[in-house]
Amino acid sequence: MKKLIKFKALSFIAILVFLGGCKDANTLKKNLALTHSKAAVKITPKKPLSEEFKKYWYAGQAELNSYKLKQARYGEIREGKAMLIYVTEPFLADKQVKADGQEKSNIPVLKLNSTKNYFTGIYPYAIMSSSFYPVHDNQHAIKVSFSSQEWCGQVYAQLNNRSSFEINSYSYFETEADQSLELDKTVLENELWNKIRINPENLPTGEVKIIPSFEYIRLHHKELKSYSSIITLTKKDAYSIYTIDYPELKRTLEITFETEFPHGIESWSEKSLSGFGKNAKEMTSTATKIKTIKSPYWRQNSNRFSSMRDSLGI
Repeated sequence: MKKLIKFKALSFIAILVFLGGCKDANTLKKNLALTHSKAAVKITPKKPLSEEFKKYWYAGQAELNSYKLKQARYGEIREGKAMLIYVTEPFLADKQVKADGQEKSNIPVLKLNSTKNYFTGIYPYAIMSSSFYPVHDNQHAIKVSFSSQEWCGQVYAQLNNRSSFEINSYSYFETEADQSLELDKTVLENELWNKIRINPENLPTGEVKIIPSFEYIRLHHKELKSYSSIITLTKKDAYSIYTIDYPELKRTLEITFETEFPHGIESWSEKSLSGFGKNAKEMTSTATKIKTIKSPYWRQNSNRFSSMRDSLGI
């Protein structure tokens, strides 16, 4: 059957060449290749959403979580604040941006905006990562982006989930500079923070190939690719602990979250080498929850809402 379809397609191209020239034939080839590429995107059946999930995540509010941060950077611990901001929104599959309107083709996602702010001596770091993960838990994150700004410069990276992972990365460092690459699809560390909140029972465990967080890759100047990891999920009292160990990177990430719905993230720790070259040493970064509130924050941009920052401890 496949041979017959291919034969018919090639025959049709030949007819176009005869009647209309190479331009039309080349256009058709591109369209056929595009159709092939889209067909290669594997999407498993949607997992149903519980009434509990819909009541919590579709109440017209975001979930704002503040954390006390102790971040290892350049061989020292820096104190700061972190935020995990979760909210559901409609997402366009083709443009891979938030949809302006409600259409049947939209993909409902749980978006996570994760921020960190801390100082290294005189100058500040401002870091933000965003991941857009389907609430139906049936494919990889549709999009992941990352940016870091400090007085030396800024770096930015974006992944789009198409027939493969298409990644564009920009940096002020010569050895990283501007990059465009494609990677085979595998687990993304960035998306696991979304999966925990949707369905922690479906988290990957065991020996898993993972693309580490864009924050780790860029701030530690590692090659952007997948790495072997060993993952465990354990339960202790009211909390579950999700541990990702990267032997090659000498890095371990541990995320502690509520076992029961809505699976709020209580804390995390990251053990890795801090500093560079012979001065690098193993250190542990930690984040401990300060407060969680639910709020339609996008409507609260007036000065009269500034006091809400006090309630978050930021």
